[in-house]
Amino acid sequence: MGAQRYDVPEADAFTRAYWDAAEEGRLLIRQCGTCGRAHHYPREFCPHCWSEDVTWRPASGRATLYTWSVVHRNDLPPFGERTPYVAAVVDLAEGPRMMTEVVGCADAGRLRAGMDLEVAFRDGVPVFRPVR
Repeated sequence: MGAQRYDVPEADAFTRAYWDAAEEGRLLIRQCGTCGRAHHYPREFCPHCWSEDVTWRPASGRATLYTWSVVHRNDLPPFGERTPYVAAVVDLAEGPRMMTEVVGCADAGRLRAGMDLEVAFRDGVPVFRPVR
């Protein structure tokens, strides 16, 4: 049996649609039919108004960088092989904040709060890269 991985999601019946879409290169978010606000991470109710009238909606894949940290050491597989990497929080164009990783930026010193990002997918997991 191989080493345990800590970067692979454990989908359940509720989040299966999210992970299946990500595997296809599509980012989904949840949107409330009562108050109209989007949210992420996926929940079965709206965290803003508590309505259960929420559905999956395609996200644009656009975001801006809110904050980040360059990780130089991580002993959990396979993160150690990826160091240094950029752990980040982004503001999705639809409103919600999302924890993610910024890829495709060889010089982390060029990262700036508010910079435009676009979604990319690595092994069925959404990550973000600077807009070219």
